[in-house]
Amino acid sequence: MGQGFYLSQKLALTQTLAPQMQQSLALLQAPTLELQALIEHELEQNPLLEEQPESSAEEKSGDGADPTEPPSDLIYDPAQEKGNNEPVDDWQFEIERLTQLDQEWRDYFTQTSLNSNTRNYEDEDKRQFMLDSIAASTSLQEELREQVRLSDLPASRRPVADLLIGNIDEYGYIKASVAELAFACNEDPAVVREVLDLLQTFDPSGIATRDLRECLMKQLERNGRSESLEYRILGSCFELLGKRHFSEVAQELGAGLAQVQEAVERISHLDPRPGNDYLPQGQQYIYPEVFVELDDSGEPVVSTNNDHIPRIRICNTYKDLLSKAESSPELREYIREKIKSGKDLIRSVRHRQETIAEIAGEIVRRQRDFFMWEDAPLIPLTMLQVAQAVGVHETTVSRTVSGKYLQCSRGLFRLKHFFTSGVMTASGEEISNDTVKHKIEEMVHHENPAMPLPDQEIVRRLKDEEGISVARRTVNKYRRELQILPSHLRKDR
Repeated sequence: MGQGFYLSQKLALTQTLAPQMQQSLALLQAPTLELQALIEHELEQNPLLEEQPESSAEEKSGDGADPTEPPSDLIYDPAQEKGNNEPVDDWQFEIERLTQLDQEWRDYFTQTSLNSNTRNYEDEDKRQFMLDSIAASTSLQEELREQVRLSDLPASRRPVADLLIGNIDEYGYIKASVAELAFACNEDPAVVREVLDLLQTFDPSGIATRDLRECLMKQLERNGRSESLEYRILGSCFELLGKRHFSEVAQELGAGLAQVQEAVERISHLDPRPGNDYLPQGQQYIYPEVFVELDDSGEPVVSTNNDHIPRIRICNTYKDLLSKAESSPELREYIREKIKSGKDLIRSVRHRQETIAEIAGEIVRRQRDFFMWEDAPLIPLTMLQVAQAVGVHETTVSRTVSGKYLQCSRGLFRLKHFFTSGVMTASGEEISNDTVKHKIEEMVHHENPAMPLPDQEIVRRLKDEEGISVARRTVNKYRRELQILPSHLRKDR
């Protein structure tokens, strides 16, 4: 067959997710804030959905409602469409009432526009004061340019300062050399060096430096500590300091080891990133999906967070309109379709809350000691174990715990935090990885600073003293997760 485009037909069996299933999975995986956005989007798209007022929801829920159950007003009852004893709303009366309200609002806005000259200037001043009081974040470059404007720098050299400020990164460093900057602005390198020296006297301290060493030394110079031991360490022994070879630093500078350690402690309080304070701070808001509290007998009790989920329902007016015989077939079909879409959303939200409650309840049941005792470790637990106990697929558990949090007396935890693999001890007991990490951390904490424990020695002690058999690469991995330096860098701390 020659090359080219052609059409062909073939039969194949494929599986696709129905739109309702896709919506259900999206709601199940979404955290509370995303769930709110999804529901609000549906409220905008579906005119038959409405949000129930909180007062009405509280009256329906009552004081004795089970906190683990979803709100009752999330449930759409098909029996309410017909056959109930409630009076049917008069659609014609509703239309007339809305028309009257619309005319009243038109009259109000007309009167307001005619009387616009009689505005309350006091209220306008208060409004403007409120707008002026809103704090706007200032970037690092804007702050430096303002300091240039207030400085004695001649106007002819301010374009050079503006170029230098533009080359300062978000952390406050300027990576280009003086020669490169001089070439970029077609200026004498001596002039660029002079302007750069001026910028380095601005706030924050350590700004416009080219590396970490120069940044820390400029901060010490600003504080009048150019003759201090820490300044000498940074100037002469910066590489040894990075390797934490404190004994060699003491020998090089002719100082005592204790003095070097105290100087290193003071260096650690300097700011390695002077531009950090001007970075945009993204705020992340977290609403716990699950609460765990201890009852009177000391047993953990699980409850789901329903307070931040919009309570939605099908508007009765449209359901009554569907039952009227004079409604057109197109209108009835449109209303019927939107009611079905609203019912699917309500069922999906209810299914989400029920699934979260079941999975969280199983997690708390298996990690019972963790919630009852402050120092109790986690036990090994996998998503497959929870899935088999609850009767769902393992991927459902993964979607349910994704991005969701649990609040208990020990703090706020991701639901994924409670899933951890285990290590078998010599006695046949299975302990979690967190327990092994804790034992490694304890060993390093109590080691001799002059002779820190290498990874192989930690492996031996875990096996001989704790009966835990792990590989050296596993110890290396856990040590890095705990942010513990290797043994040769921990020497002479």
